[in-house]
Amino acid sequence: MKTNPLKQLETLGQSLWLDYISRDLIASGELRKLINNDGLKGITSNPTIFEQAIENSNDYDFDIKKLSIEGKSMNEIYELLSQHDITRAADEFRPVYERSQGKEGYVSLEVNPHLAHDTKGTIEEARRLWTSVNRPNIYIKVPATKEGLPAIQQLTVDGINVNITLLFGLPRYREVIDAYIAGIEARLKQGKPVKHITSVASFFISRIDSIIDPKEQDYVAMGGEQVHFATNIRGQVAISSARIAYNTYKEIFKSTEFIKLAEQGASPQRLLWASTGTKNPEYSNIKYIESLIGPNTINTIPPATMDAYREHGHPEYRLENHYMKACWVMSELSELGIDIDKVTQKLEDEGVEKFITSFDKLISTLTKKSGRILVKE
Repeated sequence: MKTNPLKQLETLGQSLWLDYISRDLIASGELRKLINNDGLKGITSNPTIFEQAIENSNDYDFDIKKLSIEGKSMNEIYELLSQHDITRAADEFRPVYERSQGKEGYVSLEVNPHLAHDTKGTIEEARRLWTSVNRPNIYIKVPATKEGLPAIQQLTVDGINVNITLLFGLPRYREVIDAYIAGIEARLKQGKPVKHITSVASFFISRIDSIIDPKEQDYVAMGGEQVHFATNIRGQVAISSARIAYNTYKEIFKSTEFIKLAEQGASPQRLLWASTGTKNPEYSNIKYIESLIGPNTINTIPPATMDAYREHGHPEYRLENHYMKACWVMSELSELGIDIDKVTQKLEDEGVEKFITSFDKLISTLTKKSGRILVKE
């Protein structure tokens, strides 16, 4: 009998998370099945995922009707619906959390994306969500914007687990690490424990190739001396960036400085690979799973990609392969006139806008659904 490739990821030190949540997934027992059979260790959510779950099912209709009659606003209804699902999912993962002594079994809930450039608002909302859900095995998702960095630090001081989302660039990753470590150090100076605090830095992978590949194709079409560079780095930038990020992770969290913090209970901030569904049909549908398998990392996978990997995945340590080539790929971008820092900043800006659009669509979906349900009465 073939060994489940998803389960094999665990033996290689990588945690498998699902980039999806719905009420039916939990109520049907499917989530528990994924935990037991596939070794699922966590879940990420965002407004897009909730919008699709609410729009495409009747599972939320009773609560939407009840809350609408009570006079709740659409934002309040969304929060109550999402927190209900997050809480139930966290309870499903609680045995995983307990067995792993707090390393695994997390569910992520995102702050309102309209607050992406509002440090104070992000801190206040994250504190409120953390208190409202009241589970130790959740992450509050905070975007890796400039304004998000001080929020990450303060929330860590507060003892709140933070999942840093919308992370694209390597310089910003360094700042994210610094914010987390500064929060740990500040909390220790206050004489407070840090053993229970965890954090993940979520690199969005496939979107990097999606924006750079067309630029490289243009150079191939034009011909000339840059064709060689463009041909050899096509489809390689996202994975190369991730490999360099992992090297940074090891460099910092295995350093003498962090070991001193670890002796006081601090945990490394693990890297999480997000946006790992393949968007380019020319690439393998498991491209961003196979290439990024490494110890103490997480890969959050959409359902279709999870099914594909279960079917034909071949797990092996690959994340640390070809590190020098990864450095070469990133350095050669300048030969094509590509400023990777500007590219990743653009991706961050667009990511924030996409999340805001998704959130607004979610509220619109709730408004329409509430209206339809009440009209039937």
